[in-house]
Amino acid sequence: MAQPMNFDGKVAVITGAGGGVGRQYALELAARGAQVVVNDLGGATDGTGGSETAAAQVVAEIEKAGGVAVPNFDSVATLEGGQRIVDTAIERFGGCDILIANAGILRDKSFAKLSPEDLQAVLDVHLMGSFSTAQPAFRQMKEAGGGKIILTTSSSGLFGNFGQTNYSAAKMGIWGLMRTLSIEGARSNIQVNCIAPAAATRLTGGESETGSTSPRSVMPLVLAAVHESCSITGETFMAGYNWYTRCFMAQAPGWAAAENAEVSPEDVAAHWDQIRATDGFREIDHALVSMEPLKEFRKE
Repeated sequence: MAQPMNFDGKVAVITGAGGGVGRQYALELAARGAQVVVNDLGGATDGTGGSETAAAQVVAEIEKAGGVAVPNFDSVATLEGGQRIVDTAIERFGGCDILIANAGILRDKSFAKLSPEDLQAVLDVHLMGSFSTAQPAFRQMKEAGGGKIILTTSSSGLFGNFGQTNYSAAKMGIWGLMRTLSIEGARSNIQVNCIAPAAATRLTGGESETGSTSPRSVMPLVLAAVHESCSITGETFMAGYNWYTRCFMAQAPGWAAAENAEVSPEDVAAHWDQIRATDGFREIDHALVSMEPLKEFRKE
């Protein structure tokens, strides 16, 4: 039987932890010994308004169960807010070992009807919110000799979804942020991964407290990823409905003309099948090695 994972002595910051999957992360981390900063602006699902109730209630739940937590009500959408969130962990508990950037909003519109304001609001909370909290946490983790960061992407960002151009763009941007942070963090023992949660929550139109659709079904993978025993970095996982799987960006071999050839559009059109074929795909560690398949062609 596997040893129980505990987080004694660890400090965790969780944004958007007033409900949904964020609340589950906070409750379970605290139950397993972590000191937790429960951040939530307490606004509506579209990001408007604010209230201290949601974060305060989760802190009360944790304390009632014998855990240690403090609330934070700052918005992740500004650099100042992100800094204050991480500073709360440093000032109250002496550091930040774990960051789970989970806060999010929705302003779904078809692309033709999407306003610049609805685009910017979603980018601010999701993409800027990930940056605003990850940067101060990353800096603190570098000084401390390591840490764990989970950023929240989405199947809509990875694969697209009708009516969610703003959300999809933000979530795919978060994936790119994660990839580069994982590369930069490797030398400092900072592991950075993405979670694409699938659960019934307030944000998705109705929270389920029990069963496989519950936010609780997302939690096990995230806690496993932020535990000190896990060395995985730079990867993306879907979790929910009691289903856990990895998603990844891959590159196929494609087609290459002779090195000195002058390629025409007609040449490309004649090779669409080879260009689009996915046989022999490979994962790419970082951008500088993405041209490696070309070397194989040049050997022929």
